[in-house]
Amino acid sequence: MYFDVASTAPLHPVARQALTAALDEGWADPARLYRSGRQARMLLDAARETVAAVLGARADEIVFTASGTQAVQLGVLGALAGNRRRGGHLVHSAVEHSSVLHTAERHEAAGGTVTAAPVDRHGRVDPGEFAAAVRPDTALAVLQSANHEVGTVQPVAEVAGLLGDVPLLVDAAQSTGRVDVPAGWSLLTASAHKWGGPAGVGILAVRKGVRYASPLPADERENGRVPGYVNVPAIVAAAASLRAVRAEAERENARLHALVERIRARVPQLVPEVEVVGDPVRRLPHLVTFSCLYVDGEVLLTELDRAGFAVSSGSSCTSSTLTPSHVLAAMGVLTEGNVRVSLPFGTTEEDVERFLAVLPDVVAGVRAPLGLDLPAPAVPARPERPEASGRATPPRAEGRAGAESDERPASDAGGSAGAKSVGAGSERPEASGRVTVIDALGKRCPLPVIELAKRIGEAAPGGTVAVLADDEAARLDIPAWCEMRAQEYLGEAPAADYGGDRGVAYLVRRTA
Repeated sequence: MYFDVASTAPLHPVARQALTAALDEGWADPARLYRSGRQARMLLDAARETVAAVLGARADEIVFTASGTQAVQLGVLGALAGNRRRGGHLVHSAVEHSSVLHTAERHEAAGGTVTAAPVDRHGRVDPGEFAAAVRPDTALAVLQSANHEVGTVQPVAEVAGLLGDVPLLVDAAQSTGRVDVPAGWSLLTASAHKWGGPAGVGILAVRKGVRYASPLPADERENGRVPGYVNVPAIVAAAASLRAVRAEAERENARLHALVERIRARVPQLVPEVEVVGDPVRRLPHLVTFSCLYVDGEVLLTELDRAGFAVSSGSSCTSSTLTPSHVLAAMGVLTEGNVRVSLPFGTTEEDVERFLAVLPDVVAGVRAPLGLDLPAPAVPARPERPEASGRATPPRAEGRAGAESDERPASDAGGSAGAKSVGAGSERPEASGRVTVIDALGKRCPLPVIELAKRIGEAAPGGTVAVLADDEAARLDIPAWCEMRAQEYLGEAPAADYGGDRGVAYLVRRTA
C-alpha cells in the first residue's frame, strides 16, 4: 500500500491520458508561428487558463517552472529583488519547507536579514506573532498553506490581513488541488507531482502589481521569469489532472478525513508510548503524523516497507542527517520514530485497518531488543488532543544496557549551578540528595532517551537523574519524553558538572 502522497502522488489517469495526447499534438515550439507551433501554443495557453481558474488567478499571473522547489526559490529571490528598495528583511515561519530555508540562508549570506516566526505545539503560527516580526524594512513574508510534514493548515488569510503592504508568498504545494487556495497571497507556488500530475512541473503565480525582478538572466519565455524551453506535454497533463483532482476533492476529502481521524484515534490505543503530532482539527484531510518513543525512524520505515506499506518520516534519527527535523524541533515535540502517513485518493477502510493491524507488531518488533518494560497502550483521555494523551507510570529500571551510570552526591558532581530552564520556585537538583548520572555521550537518537527510560527507576522518587548527551536531538526528545511520562524536566547544565568531558547534562526529577 502506497501511503506517501505527501512526497509524490501516483500519476492520475487523466494526467496519463492528457500527456499521451499532448505528446502527439504539443511537441513543437510554442514560440514559433508555423502550424505545429501554434498548436502547441494553444495547448499551453489552455493549460495556463485551467491552472489560473483553480488558483483564483489571472492567466498572465501564472508561469511554469521545472519544480515546486524552483518555483519557491524564484519566488522568494524575485520578490526580494523587486522590493529591495523597501529593505532586505525576510520573515518566514519556523516550519517552512527546506526550499524556503535554503533560499533564506542564501539571502542572509548575501547580507540580508531573516526572522523565523515561531509556531505552537501543533505547528501553527499565531497571526499576531507572525505580523509582529515584520519591520519597516521587511521586503517579503513567506508562509506555507499547510505543513508538508504534519499537515497543519496555517492561518494564511489572517496573517495576510495583518501584513499591510508587505507581499506574502504562500507555498501551497501540499494543499493545491485538495483544498481551496487561501486568500491574501501576493505570490503562490505549487508542484504538479503532489496532486498526481507529472514530475517536473512547478507553478509560480505573481499577482499583478507585486514588485518582482527575476534573479536569473533575461529570457523571453514565461514572462521573462523562467528561462528555457517549456515542457508543453507535461504542463498540459498537469493542468488536466489538477482540474480532475479538484473536481474529486470534495467527495474524497470527506472520506479521507474520516480515515485519518481513525488513524489519529487508534494509533495511541494500539501502540504504547506514541505521540500524534500536528493540529487535530485545522489540518489537511489526508495526512497524519505520529512519533514512537525508543524507535529509530529509518528502521521503522524499513520494517513497514517489508510489511507492505510505503510511508515517510520527518524523523531526525537517520544515519544520513543525524540532526533533528526542523519542523518537529520548532514544534517542541518528539523527533524520534516519526511516521508520516498520507493517503491517496481511493484509499479504503480495509487498507487503513490492515495498516492498523500491522503497525503494533512492527513497532513492538523494533523495540523488542531494547528490553524495555512498556505500559499497555491507553485510550486518549481527550480525543481532540490525542498527542497529549497516554501518560503512564515510568518503566522499571532493567540492567545497564551499555549505559555508564553511577550515583553520586551532587557535591561530587559539581552541583547544578549551570542548569538552565529550571522552573521558578523549583528545588535545585542537589536539594533532592544524590544524583544518578547516565553517560550517553557519543550515543545517537533515540539511545539517550532509551537509556533514560531504563535507568530512571534507579533514582528514588523525588531524586534527580542527569543524562549526559552530545546528540542535538536529546535537547528535544528528553523534555518530550518527560511530558509523555509525567516526569519533571529541570533543564540543562554543563556536562562537566556531572563528570562529562563534553555535551550537556539534561536534568530530570523522578516524580514517582
